[in-house]
Amino acid sequence: MKRPYKRLEDHLRLAIRLTPNAGRDALEGLEENAEGEACLRARVTSVPEKGKANKALITLIAKAIAVPKSSISIVSGETARQKILRIDGDPEDLERKLDALTTV
Repeated sequence: MKRPYKRLEDHLRLAIRLTPNAGRDALEGLEENAEGEACLRARVTSVPEKGKANKALITLIAKAIAVPKSSISIVSGETARQKILRIDGDPEDLERKLDALTTV
């Protein structure tokens, strides 16, 4: 399967499929969307109103790859299940951490 991120000069772009209102906060591996692109599946217990689920997602990702929450932002999909996150930092380091998360 393809990787759920795109490496750019000073950051990564990570494709996510978010399920809000879940029983627990968790990253659940990779899946392919309708266009055949890979994305990381994530669940959060927060409700999808007033950005609560997005905040929970950013906290979850930050904790999982050990980066500050401030280095993660939502590029697109603010109100959709499919989101693109921008993660600032050393792309090589971020890539290693994400690969470790997604290879089971």
